[in-house]
Amino acid sequence: MNAAIRAVTRAGIDQGLEVYGVRSGFAGLIAGNFRRLQARDVGGLMQQAGTFLGSARCAEFRTEEGKDTALHRLRREGIDALVVIGGNGSQTGAQALSARGFPVVGVASTIDNDLYGSEMTIGVDTALNIALEAIDRLKATASSHGRAFLVEVMGRDCGYLALMAAIAGGAEAVVIPERETDPGLLAEQLRSAYQRGKSHALVVVAEGATYNAEALVHHFKENRERLGFEARATILGHVQRGGTPGAFDRLLATRLGVAAVQAIARGEHGVLLGLVRGEVGATPLDEVVSHRKEIDLSLFELARVMAQ
Repeated sequence: MNAAIRAVTRAGIDQGLEVYGVRSGFAGLIAGNFRRLQARDVGGLMQQAGTFLGSARCAEFRTEEGKDTALHRLRREGIDALVVIGGNGSQTGAQALSARGFPVVGVASTIDNDLYGSEMTIGVDTALNIALEAIDRLKATASSHGRAFLVEVMGRDCGYLALMAAIAGGAEAVVIPERETDPGLLAEQLRSAYQRGKSHALVVVAEGATYNAEALVHHFKENRERLGFEARATILGHVQRGGTPGAFDRLLATRLGVAAVQAIARGEHGVLLGLVRGEVGATPLDEVVSHRKEIDLSLFELARVMAQ
């Protein structure tokens, strides 16, 4: 997100615009917490995780009064257009302001990769590489101790991160919200891995799955005598959000940030900018908030085949 803020700032200045950052997301918008940004203010940001402007959930913005207050702040400060960098919640807020007639351009950014209108969103590649590093290390431990390991990754109700991490990390199984999981069948898969001569058994679990890592560990513990092994869980949680952004994310964020300024300059708004067929593309915010992004479940079969 910092790389996107940097890109918006410097591209805006290059266009002769004044650029302001809003601190703490929509909460800062309602409070009128604006900060003028110069080119040097965003220097050295690309390698930093998170967002230097801060982010916060804002219950007040969900109300009609909150949205009206935000619009009042924007107009009082003489702001002509707004760039909203974020995922589903952020873009829902962006669409609400756009529907009230304010020029808004969204930039697709969420590690969950569940945002309609972008094949890949800012943060996904970095989060995936952090998950892979953890998986690689845990496989070494699993091989040494002959245990089954569960690695839970983020993603809310979307199994994209878990599925990609399982394929790239060589996991024996993957558990995602989009497919029902039978813990007994999963245990059979892990036992089969040992019978085929594998020295480890590792499962990548999406946090939003019905049987998340905690539930699976409980099941395996209760049935340990019948199953013949125990499972240990590693929950990555917000560790995935704290990594140094990789090259792909820095480049994607820069491209989308610059494209947002260019869209504003030519009078295009009410859209989300994301990666569409490998290029920067625009999707109406109305479509973004009314559609659900589905993952390619053929990749689930690919994960099964590669786990043999």
